[in-house]
Formats: sequence, C-alpha cells, structure tokens
Amino acid sequence: MKPIARLNDEFRSTFENGKVLMTAAAKALSVELRAAAIVAVQAFNVFTKDNDPYEEHDCASFTLNGQCFFWAIDYDDETCTYRSKDPCDEDVTSRVLTLMLAQEY
Repeated sequence: MKPIARLNDEFRSTFENGKVLMTAAAKALSVELRAAAIVAVQAFNVFTKDNDPYEEHDCASFTLNGQCFFWAIDYDDETCTYRSKDPCDEDVTSRVLTLMLAQEY
C-alpha cells in the first residue's frame, strides 16, 4: 500500500489530524442520514482499480437510503491556505475531507 493511501485511510477512519466538511446539501439532510453517511465514509474500504486508479484512497462514492454520496480528501498546508507541498509529510499537510451529494460534484 502506498504511504499516501495509508495516511488517507487513517484519517478517514478516525477523522483525527484533519478537518471534515459537508456541503450545504449534505448538511440539509436529516441528522440521521448525515450520521449514517459519516459512518459509511469511515467504514469505506472497497477500493478498486475502477474507483481508485492511483491507489491513493482519496475519494469514493456510495449510496445510502437512495442518496448517492461522494467524498474526497484534499491536501492543504498546515494553515489550510495553500495546497500541501508533500501530502505524505504529516508535518506540512492538513487533510480535509469533504462529504457531498454526488449531484453537487
């Protein structure tokens, strides 16, 4: 497994050492559906060549209660002002996961 995939899996499964955001449409869903979507993101582990061609485990989609969701991880610098110079270096990278409805992408 690539180091970046390992770091992304650790962040996504715990939400530690990064930020988690939701789009307005995702926030507008019921609290129960939002909670279920968060659990689905943290539990996601079905990465294939089709949905993860670069083997970085940095984005995916899933369907829950008839809603198609999409999540993606971005790599910002430690101040979240610019993109990280090295996403594999935890000292200079802040991971930001965004959860959205697929229709928003």
